[in-house]
Amino acid sequence: MRKQPHLLVGEGELNEIALLPGDPNRVEIVAELADEYEIISENREYKICNIEYKGKSLTICSTGIGCPSAAIAIEELCKVGVKKMIRLGTTGALQKGIKSGEFIIVTGAAKEEGTTKKYESEVYPAVAEHKVVSALIETAKLRDQKFHVGAVVTNDAYYAETEDYIEKWEKAGLLSVEMETSVVLTLSRRFGMEAGAILTVDGNLVEGSKKGENKGEEFPRKVLDRIEEMGRIALDASLLL
Repeated sequence: MRKQPHLLVGEGELNEIALLPGDPNRVEIVAELADEYEIISENREYKICNIEYKGKSLTICSTGIGCPSAAIAIEELCKVGVKKMIRLGTTGALQKGIKSGEFIIVTGAAKEEGTTKKYESEVYPAVAEHKVVSALIETAKLRDQKFHVGAVVTNDAYYAETEDYIEKWEKAGLLSVEMETSVVLTLSRRFGMEAGAILTVDGNLVEGSKKGENKGEEFPRKVLDRIEEMGRIALDASLLL
């Protein structure tokens, strides 16, 4: 059986629904919420587990940072039979009043990155599958969580997010900025897969806060706890798909 060159998995080894955190360290954070799990492969930024959760077989695969890395994962996941995906990420809020630890359920993403332009014109939309969005909303409500629903912007250059960019994104009504969602949604549409995303807010750029301000740690404890809750929402939402 031919293995994919980066994920190191072959057709039939994974399940039809995959959860996609960016950070490989979050793969086992989510997997440990399941009834049982097995690590399938680890290579570069990609770590993959198969899990059993409340009677359903799921896969968790990290995508690394940024659209180029995520695009490789999505291409190879599609080739081995994955049909539905939920991105689990962190994000910086762009609207006043959105607080760290709250969730954003994505309906679409502005393509402020270069990867999707290699596949199609930037005028084509990056939109989430309605069924995935609905499942995430229903689950977040059942778990009594604070969340926002709307469009975000995916950006390539974390350290080049200037005040001018932030002001333009804020005025456009975009809820937050992150680095992978547009490629997840775009490639899923092109390949006939269903995809959506739920993001944990880790700071608010228009209010002057961002991750990394907690004594040199990437996230404060309260955000880490919310990342785990995001995993629970995604797992329960998967049961509805």
